[in-house]
Amino acid sequence: MKIEGSLGPLLQSFFAQHLLSYRRSSPQTVAAYRDTFRLFLAFLRKRHGREPSRLCVEDVDTATVLAFLDHLETERNNSIRSRNARLAAIRSFFRFVAFREPEHVALATQILAIPVKRADRRLVGYLTREEIEALLAAPDRASWAGRRDHALLLTLYNTGARVSEVAALRRSQFSPGASAFVVLHGKGRKERSVPLWPKTARALTAWFSELGGAADGPAFPNAQGAPLTRDGVRYILDAAFAIAAENQPSLRGKNISPHVLRHTTAMHLLQAGVDCSVIALWLGHESLQTTHVYVEADLVTKEKALAKLAPPPVTVRRFKPDDALLGFLATL
Repeated sequence: MKIEGSLGPLLQSFFAQHLLSYRRSSPQTVAAYRDTFRLFLAFLRKRHGREPSRLCVEDVDTATVLAFLDHLETERNNSIRSRNARLAAIRSFFRFVAFREPEHVALATQILAIPVKRADRRLVGYLTREEIEALLAAPDRASWAGRRDHALLLTLYNTGARVSEVAALRRSQFSPGASAFVVLHGKGRKERSVPLWPKTARALTAWFSELGGAADGPAFPNAQGAPLTRDGVRYILDAAFAIAAENQPSLRGKNISPHVLRHTTAMHLLQAGVDCSVIALWLGHESLQTTHVYVEADLVTKEKALAKLAPPPVTVRRFKPDDALLGFLATL
């Protein structure tokens, strides 16, 4: 006998009870899962010809999920990484479904078995010191917006903050003084304190003095006094990058994003001799393996290591197959 179950109530319970109440997931996680299911429900409506509120759990099988993932890559041009993130949200929901509705365990097990897709891992992109200096000099500090943009970009570079962290930054999270620092609220509800260079501390002190108003107000407000959005931060960065590229030819043709500034902070710390474990704490990485990508991308450090090695004294002979089958395998 086919068991019918409404998808809507389960999805509402997943967000309202499981994510927000039981797990206390971060706002970033909830927003990412929300966006996934907005896309998924729109796909299901088109595929089944029914409104999302009339969909059943049985409308979501492995073939449908795989078709949705292909839709993301082929029609929406999402990256493999984005595709895997959407799959993670759907998997999380069906783990909840299996717990809440045991009659759907078989369906949930099949969907949980859908594998993530492996992707090529590219070296991280970052800016040189000359390029970052050109970027920081781009905002016109004769204007209110320019002074805000300069303080924002300097804070991003100093702290290596995620765009969500700097957009949500409040003035009360800044601690001035001889050892100035900011407290960032990162992924997974984790807090971390990041020290500030004197230059950054002076810029923030002057900017906050100019702002006036409530001490707990947004650190980088828009013209209406509300906190900047992620898109707002990206717009400021793009505008500064366009100006900087006119004065720094090496910037032309490069891609820029707030995350590139985060990579830049990590690379410059590494090149300055800071240990990877300290960089992981600086950036709020949960695992040192995440920070290791900067070692892989840092050619300067590898060149220094190479200079300490003597070339091998003997010539290594290349393998020459003496059998037709071995010869075939050598061509692969």
